[in-house]
This record gives sequence, C-alpha cells and structure tokens, in this order.
Amino acid sequence: MNDGPAQPSSDRLASQFLIAMPALDDANFAQTVSLVCEHSEDGAMGIVLNRPTEVTLGELFNHLDLEIGDDSPTDQAVFAGGPVQRERGFVLHPADQSWDATTRVAHGVALTTSRDILAALARGEGPERCLVALGYAGWGAGQLEEEMAQNAWLSGPVDAGIIFETDWRQRWRAAAAHMGIDITLLSGESGHA
Repeated sequence: MNDGPAQPSSDRLASQFLIAMPALDDANFAQTVSLVCEHSEDGAMGIVLNRPTEVTLGELFNHLDLEIGDDSPTDQAVFAGGPVQRERGFVLHPADQSWDATTRVAHGVALTTSRDILAALARGEGPERCLVALGYAGWGAGQLEEEMAQNAWLSGPVDAGIIFETDWRQRWRAAAAHMGIDITLLSGESGHA
C-alpha cells in the first residue's frame, strides 16, 4: 500500500550539524559549522561552533562577578554562537550532567542556558569539556529550508568529538569529513538537474 511521498519531519534538522557550503559568503556563517538545537515549523535555532571571540572565560566570569577557583578554565575562548541575542550565554557540554536549564540536543551533547553551569565552571567544578557561546543562530519559519534548497548548507550527523575534542580551526572540515565529504573540493556553484 502506497500512502504517497513521505513527509519530512518538521524537526528533521534538529540534532544535526549544519555545514556552510563554500559559496556561502555571509560574514556570520562563511566556513562555519553549527549545531542545530531546535528546528520546527516556526524556525530553527543553532550554535556556531567555530567562531571564537577575543573574550576568555575568565573575562566572562569576572563580568558576571563569579568566584574563580584555581582549576577554572579561565583561558578558554568564548565563542560567537551566532548573531542573535549576543548577550545571552549558551554552554554545550557532554550530556552526562544536568543543570538548572539543560536540554539534550544531540547524542552525547546537551545545551545549558542557566547561570549555575557558569558558576560551576568558574569554580573549576563544571564539565571538563564544554563550549561556551554568546548568541545563537536563528532562522524564521521556512528560512532554513529555503537556504537548504539553495545549496547554502549541508546537514549531517553530530559527532560530539568534533565539538569537544577537535580544534576549532578544523571543525568545519571535520564535520564534512564525518559525512565522507572533502568540503574543500566542493564547488561554490550549485545546479539542479
């Protein structure tokens, strides 16, 4: 029995890497890889994983008046998670711990938006592996789907090792390689048969 073509799930890109195609020249997203945390008919939200800022965690902790312990990762860079709400903090970390506002966003990866994780990090008691970002990437209803149809992005499975163990300079290529693609060999041109 054939019920017609399968309809894609409205959250089909949630828990996926979003990898900028070489032709994407938007200053916020050129050569980026993002983790799509939410995707519904209302739009999408993600965190850019390879845009460090000049701000360190130590500077962020001081700005927030957090107590800094001896084992605090104060030299770790804070990332630009995207151009929306750049004053809002997001912490990606392994999914084995929960904080006040934690959501599992991919296999082995959670997102926390509450201050308690930053306070724990400042004391040196937070997750050993994490990515702290200010701001997020947001797309309105249908916008990401339209950009996907225009070949601006590749999407693929998340690998926590790329987020937490791969140098930020290599994440864009590593995310594509995780799909079996050498992103540097893709043309900036797109076509449809």
